[in-house]
Amino acid sequence: MTFRTLLTVTGLNHGEGDLKLAADLCEQIDAHLSVLVVAIAPPLPVGEYAAVVSDTWSKERYDDLKRLKKRTAAVSDFIVGRALSADIANAYPEQGSADEAIGRRARYADITVIGPEMLAGEALKNKVIEGALFSSGKPVLLVPGKARATLKPKRVLVAWDARLESSRAVRESLDMLKGADEVRLVMVDPIEGEHYHGAEPGADAAVYLARHGVKVTVDRLPSSNHSVADVLRQHAVDVAAELMVMGAYGHSRLRERIFGGVTKSMLEDQSLPVLMAR
Repeated sequence: MTFRTLLTVTGLNHGEGDLKLAADLCEQIDAHLSVLVVAIAPPLPVGEYAAVVSDTWSKERYDDLKRLKKRTAAVSDFIVGRALSADIANAYPEQGSADEAIGRRARYADITVIGPEMLAGEALKNKVIEGALFSSGKPVLLVPGKARATLKPKRVLVAWDARLESSRAVRESLDMLKGADEVRLVMVDPIEGEHYHGAEPGADAAVYLARHGVKVTVDRLPSSNHSVADVLRQHAVDVAAELMVMGAYGHSRLRERIFGGVTKSMLEDQSLPVLMAR
């Protein structure tokens, strides 16, 4: 799809790095930038000491709201300085509803861009990723530190496993794939058969992409006792890919958290920008 609105989320303690990254991407494709400034409210005190700490809790919330207002003003100044088409909003959700609040905002954007500053955090990072992926129906672009971010990549690796999530990731990135010089459709240990990758793994997906004018090559790779994520990362290096496109959470979030999975591994260690959708 065509990305006309990009969302980026920033916290109280973040700098301008992620904002600049998102703004640069908007200028690259002439898109609108939407910024959400988020602070997560402290939990309500409970138990026998609740009355004692309630004043401290009230002051903490008051201070947070002052900082949220100040941070929103700073973001506004940054946007004015860039002369971008942009909008700014803020949110002060409770811990348990933060991902839903972020997801609601992400529904009004085409993609959520998550830069190195956000990825270096933990609590807010998880809320942004889960909110954007599970509560918006839109993709996310994860950009690790030192990686070159672009929405006009020349070489793209598509991690294909024939699941619904992979299909959605391809659909969401179709305009970028059409503009690329080279797209590698990569499968690791593909299984032949009607309920898996088909009689010729990757052929159906490649034909679909070719009909859209995508210059696609199919790569079938053995894992050779390595994890799927490691095989994908190494192949991305080998083919000098500028972007990886993949489906996210083919298994449940709980299963991925307990047993691990490709999505979990990619979220923990990105070597290049990754577009995820589900």
